[in-house]
Amino acid sequence: MTLPPAVAAQVRFDERGLVPAVVQDAHTGQVLMLAYMNAEALAATLRTGEAHFWSRSRGALWHKGATSGNTQRVVAVRLDCDGDAVLLLVEPRGPACHTGAQACFFRELAPAGDAWRPLPFAPDTRHEHAA
Repeated sequence: MTLPPAVAAQVRFDERGLVPAVVQDAHTGQVLMLAYMNAEALAATLRTGEAHFWSRSRGALWHKGATSGNTQRVVAVRLDCDGDAVLLLVEPRGPACHTGAQACFFRELAPAGDAWRPLPFAPDTRHEHAA
């Protein structure tokens, strides 16, 4: 499936053919992750009703949760006012983050602004090197 022309015409893909996609839990409003989509990923998402992205590190289409089972059922797809960002409202079937955390945004800047601190739903990262 290719994107319908009226849909493709409104999305402002960057010079690499990508658009940022913010993924938000449709029921809680929590921002789960940020990924990138190309036209193929957006078309696959629309066709299947599950989130697909473009893996920049692998250079390949990525069906979120295909190996882990932590898929995301897409409830709605929204486009921002400039057409250069997509918002997916999803029903997650498990953690969104590859670390096992429910969301990828599990670090918060401390009030003093001098360090990142884990949020309550953060995975145990003591044995991982800082990203």
